[in-house]
Parts: sequence; structure tokens; C-alpha cells
Amino acid sequence: MTATSPRTPSKTTKVTRIDRDGDSTVQSLTRAMQLLELLAEDDEGYRLVDIAAHSGLSSSTAHRLLTTLEQRQFVQFDRETNLWYVGVRCFSVGAAFGRRRRIAHLALPVLRRLRDTTGESINLGIADLGDIVFVTQVESRETMRAIGKPGFRAPLHGTAMGQSILAAMAEDDVLQYLRTYGLPKLTNNTIARASRLHETLSEVRRAGHAIDDEQNAVGLRCIAAAIRDEHGRPFGAISLVGPTQRIRSSDFAQIGTAVRAAADEITAAYGGRAH
Repeated sequence: MTATSPRTPSKTTKVTRIDRDGDSTVQSLTRAMQLLELLAEDDEGYRLVDIAAHSGLSSSTAHRLLTTLEQRQFVQFDRETNLWYVGVRCFSVGAAFGRRRRIAHLALPVLRRLRDTTGESINLGIADLGDIVFVTQVESRETMRAIGKPGFRAPLHGTAMGQSILAAMAEDDVLQYLRTYGLPKLTNNTIARASRLHETLSEVRRAGHAIDDEQNAVGLRCIAAAIRDEHGRPFGAISLVGPTQRIRSSDFAQIGTAVRAAADEITAAYGGRAH
């Protein structure tokens, strides 16, 4: 490892001094975000004294905020050089935003085609911290239809999209999911036992698609398939969703085949590798 010497920020660095007004909770968040912006100005790192000087905060306040961010891996501290840097979590969050923008653009034509073929609403979601986050939806034209708002989150195990992603993950990652997030119930049909989850994921792998039969919301059924990146890893999924009156269990296999084909098409357009 090559050590770098402590560095004073350049005079051309533009950093807005942190406002001390406003609610304390919001203020703490604002201060933390502005410290991240400061660290992002230069990849050679900053000493605490320079961070405090440029932010207008006391060294103790700046250190407390930085330590909190370090615990969440949004910043990192090199104890050999006493320099603070932007952390790896910032990269993963930024990468997720980039994927979201790109994947939605690529997926929309496929989602619309699947909606027109099946008549039901089609969702696109990405995985984030144990949840599936809804990115966009192409709504059914039926009067009675499922509507999902962008940004809505649900635990992976409780949705067809999430189960399709879990089924495509390594077994160790599934076990880590269980240890970290557990199996909270959303409805009476939500999977609540680890053994049942493992059985379900095995079924998903065999079929190539996942089925949510009122596990996330009463009265709705979903059929989903995962989207993969260039390494074959699942990061998102699409699902067809509609009322139980229209989506019959006898149609699961046929719908699942169509959803799987659409997900594979999106994976290919993204540059991913389907398994």
C-alpha cells in the first residue's frame, strides 16, 4: 500500500458552509450529506481538521457524523494516514440509481408488449437492502386493475418479484437474507417459515418463474421472473399482477412462460446473462 500525505483541500474547491438552522434531525442529515459532498470533491482524502474548517462544524461534531457514516460504509477512514474518504456504500447506491434509470428505459417497450398481450398490469422492480423496490408499472386497461406506485417497497420473500430474485441467488446469500431480515408476514398467505421459503425457491428454479398467490396483498396474484446482470446475478425482476378473479391458477404456467421470456429479453437488452 502506498501512503499519501495529509492534504489540505485546494483553494478552488467549492463547498457550501453548512447551515445551522432548522430542525435538529433534518439538520443532522443535511450536515452528513454535505460532508459526503465535500469528501467527493477529491479522491485523495481529507483530514478531520480540513473537513471541519471547510464545513464550518466543530471537529467533534464532524467526527461524530463521519463515524456514523463510517458504520454504514458511506465513508471510510484510513488509520495509517488519518484521511477520510468516500466509502463503498456510496458507489453501490449510485450504481443502483444508474441501473434504475437505464433498466426502466430498456424495459418499457417489453413491459408494454406484455401488458397488451395479457391485459394485466406489469411491474418492474429492483432489489435493495432486503426489499423489492417498485421502479415503474405499465397499467392494465381494465377497470379493475392492480396499481403500484414507484418507490413502494416490500420484503423480497413476500412478493413474486422478490422470490424470483432470491431463487436466482446463491444459497449462502439466501441464508444471509433470512438472518438479516427474517420473514415478516404481510398477509395470511405470506411465507413465514424458512423451510417453506426454501421449498418455494426450489419450485421457482424448476418453473423459471415465481408465483405470489395473495402473499403480498389480498385479492391479487403475481407471476414474476428475475432480470440478471452481465455476471448472471439477479438485481431486478418483472411481474404480471392482477385480481384473483382474472388470474386463475390454471393459467400460471402459460403466464409464467410469457413473463420469463419478457424478463430474458430485458436481461439481453441490458447486456446481462440469463441462466
